[in-house]
Amino acid sequence: MLNALQVLTVMIVALPMALSVAHALELPGKMRLEENTYRAVQRIYYPGFTIGGAAEPLSVVATGLLLVLTPSGTVAFWLVLTAFVAMLATVAVYWLAVHPVNKYWMEGQAVSTSGAVFFGAGSTPESRQPKWTEFRDRWERSHVARAILTSVGLLALVISLVVRP
Repeated sequence: MLNALQVLTVMIVALPMALSVAHALELPGKMRLEENTYRAVQRIYYPGFTIGGAAEPLSVVATGLLLVLTPSGTVAFWLVLTAFVAMLATVAVYWLAVHPVNKYWMEGQAVSTSGAVFFGAGSTPESRQPKWTEFRDRWERSHVARAILTSVGLLALVISLVVRP
C-alpha cells in the first residue's frame, strides 16, 4: 500500500510541476509580446490549465499523507517533508500572487459556471490600476517560482523512493 501511495504521489506532483515548468519556459517569448497579444494569450490557458491545476491541492494532500506514513527521523521522512513544504508553498504562491492576476486577465470573459466560481474566489488585484506590465511581470515571475518549487518537490519525492531502506 505504501509503495502504491509513493508512486501515486509522484504522479500527482508531476502534473503541477509540468504545468508550472511549461509556463516558465514560455516567459522569454511572452515578455516580447505587446499588451493586446499578451492579454489574448493569457486567456487561452482557461480551462485547460485550470483543470490541470486541480492536481495542486491533491499534491499537498498526497504528500501530507505520505509524510504521516513515512518513518520519522529517516532521510526519506525529511525528503518527503521537503516535498510537502514545496507543494504547500506552490499553492500559496498561486493564491497570493497568481490568482489575483488571473482574475484581472479574465475580467469580462465568458467562462463556465464553475469557472466563474473559481475566478470569483480569493483576493482581487490592487485597487489602483497598475500598468499591465506589472501584472505581466508578477504572473511570469510567480510561475518561475512555482516551477522551482514543484521541481524541488518532485525531486525530493523521487530521491525519497531511492533512499528508503
